[in-house]
Amino acid sequence: MSEQPGDPDLLPIGRFARLSGLSVGALRHYDELDLLRPADVDRFTGYRRYRREQLEAARLIARLRDLEMPIDEIRELLAADDESGRRRRLDAHRGRVEARTFRLQRILHVMGQLADGKGDIVTDQVATTDELDGEAQRRLGAALFNHTWTLLELAARTPAQVDEMIHSAHASRYHWGAAGDAGEAVNLARGEWQCSRVYAVLGRAEPALWHARRCLEINEASGVADWDIASAYEAMAWAYAVSGDLAAARDWAARARAACDRIADPADREVIEGDLATLALG
Repeated sequence: MSEQPGDPDLLPIGRFARLSGLSVGALRHYDELDLLRPADVDRFTGYRRYRREQLEAARLIARLRDLEMPIDEIRELLAADDESGRRRRLDAHRGRVEARTFRLQRILHVMGQLADGKGDIVTDQVATTDELDGEAQRRLGAALFNHTWTLLELAARTPAQVDEMIHSAHASRYHWGAAGDAGEAVNLARGEWQCSRVYAVLGRAEPALWHARRCLEINEASGVADWDIASAYEAMAWAYAVSGDLAAARDWAARARAACDRIADPADREVIEGDLATLALG
């Protein structure tokens, strides 16, 4: 490079690292990935130096990495020449984080139930028979429910994976319904809840509302309360938020919060409250 060694605007890599919040190792790595190139590299020693105006980009990279944005996404965001382009990429990452959060919240809930002796550990191994009995149907419903969450948690989904996620959620709900007495109304409602969440994550308001309403109807008809009725209200809030009806979304979110106050188990209450905390209501 043509920069002069005495240029006062050039910062040694160590000082640039301290000012930007990035480590020296990270700066070298980002140079290799062509994410943040130094302004000058000594052709004899390989020593890197950076211009002060590069600090803004470096600090943005540090912040986005703290927020777990993938390197390729950061590169595209930095290359975007308009604010709307940057916001679209931030919103896409937010969606991925939300999906992962939902999955982890449900895992936390299930693990809490298992640790308290309130459920049985269900594996994904289901024997294949010509005619599945109720218990096998129930196990398939549970396995597909978990598989759907795995797809929801993906940082990015291909069109094929989106299709798989939708069909997996519906297949889970189908097998719960085919399980007969082994399915139980609460599992039917939770299947509808997951279908609604899948469509909400995909921004598809009409099916999100349809399945949220079915979740609520099943819970109300069976007299289920506690965690599940609060979850049904929360699903309604999410679906209305996706539809753009923020007034209705706020109303259902308020119902969900009120229902949370009646949940006996604090761990169960935290699951719903955590979902509601990520709901954007303007």
